[in-house]
Amino acid sequence: MSRRCQLTGKTRNNAFNVSHSNRHTKRVQNANIIQKRLYIPSQKRWVSVKLSASALRSIEKLGVEEFFKKVGATV
Repeated sequence: MSRRCQLTGKTRNNAFNVSHSNRHTKRVQNANIIQKRLYIPSQKRWVSVKLSASALRSIEKLGVEEFFKKVGATV
């Protein structure tokens, strides 16, 4: 089960921990992924998706169907 947004493709990022002595050690920044059920009014059904928190905010702003058109997702 990968931590990847099904709509935007957002995934993890490589970064560094930087200590007080300025040593750099590698670390991973995971995407903020949420399992969510979305209702699609035109098809009158629920769809379960894993999406990022930023995608969820965009869906709340634009609406489900408009956001799916924007990212080119098919349901």
